[in-house]
Amino acid sequence: MSEATFADLGVSDPVCDVLDGKGFIAPFPVQTSVIPEALEGRDLTVRAPTGSGKTLAFALPTIEFLHEPHGFPGALVLAPTRELAVQISEEIAPFAAALGLKTAVAYGGVPLDRQAKKAAVADFLVATPGRLLDLMRQRLVDLSRIEVLILDEADRMLDMGFIPQVEAILKGLPSDRQTMLFSATLDGEIARLANSMTRNPGLIETDDDPGTDIALSERLEQSFLSVSPAARTEALIDLVKEEEDLVLVFCRTKRGAARLTERINKMGLPAKELHGDLSQSVREQTLKSFADGRTRVLIATDVASRGIDLDDIGLVVNFDPPDEPDTYTHRVGRTARAGRTGRAVTMVLPDQLDEVGRMAKRLGQEAAWTAGGFRDPLPKVMYASRGSRTFRGETKRGPAATAATPRAGSRIKRSGHTT
Repeated sequence: MSEATFADLGVSDPVCDVLDGKGFIAPFPVQTSVIPEALEGRDLTVRAPTGSGKTLAFALPTIEFLHEPHGFPGALVLAPTRELAVQISEEIAPFAAALGLKTAVAYGGVPLDRQAKKAAVADFLVATPGRLLDLMRQRLVDLSRIEVLILDEADRMLDMGFIPQVEAILKGLPSDRQTMLFSATLDGEIARLANSMTRNPGLIETDDDPGTDIALSERLEQSFLSVSPAARTEALIDLVKEEEDLVLVFCRTKRGAARLTERINKMGLPAKELHGDLSQSVREQTLKSFADGRTRVLIATDVASRGIDLDDIGLVVNFDPPDEPDTYTHRVGRTARAGRTGRAVTMVLPDQLDEVGRMAKRLGQEAAWTAGGFRDPLPKVMYASRGSRTFRGETKRGPAATAATPRAGSRIKRSGHTT
């Protein structure tokens, strides 16, 4: 944590009182970096890992910027999932209320009118892109006076195909607004989006600060566990019994999450499932039960888990290993948050050894893989027909092209506004 206080960063006394009451003594690095810059009204692109405190990093300066009730949306946060939108809104609300500001959240899966009435008069609006477009197209909310726009988890929005909707929303916002974009990556398509929606943005990266990525490797114990199909569920129960804090278990499919939940409940371990086949009200009740500690074990799919942002998760179990390194990073980032320690265990079936082993190597987890008693994974082999020109190093149009050099990640320091 930083030696500075929130008051030193420019946060007002009423908001500091709420921070003190909630136990926020000193700001995290991303908050120390972002808050002063945001209070200056600057556009920012911020790369910060999950669990680093970025919600307060953008919420506190925005609350101070709005300062007093408007009676219409003055600040807008776009989030990729309904669970994350709800969580951001709930986290912002008590701090906004300290200055008399109203907050509202808008997401799909519930009646539109009920959300529209609150959104129309909220000072601080949090929304998912699809539902916000519905409100805009039906003229149920006026965004013509938005002063601050925040895009949270922009990389997830890109993964989930929301960028066209985001770009449509941008057309309805004032061009002279302040914009802050938060993402785990700031290159490729995200870099293009950042340049298109910001003006001369400042870049803030926190992954080498204390309390973020480097410290995370020390706080998070990662391991790989060899299991057989018949013994995998019992191995999960043994892991849960060893853990005192909340446990989050990942399955690859909705059906798999439902089946596993039913199985371990029958074995005497109370748990609940979280996946896309559940209604919005059930998903909200399940998350609340988990957050309150009434449900200690939550079994979720990747999409449903994106709104889970709790400090009390002590163990993450990959019951089904993820398909990609980025998904692995997102999953294990649900624990060891806000400076706390945590464990992440990935279960490996015999037929998954090479695939998971190659992923562990790409993630720099060779030591954890070896400690699990696994052999080195075999390299992935790409096959081609012996009769094809590709096999002989040629294509129909001529010699095989030289593989393109991967594009280095661009770094957005200071750049002119592009459209």
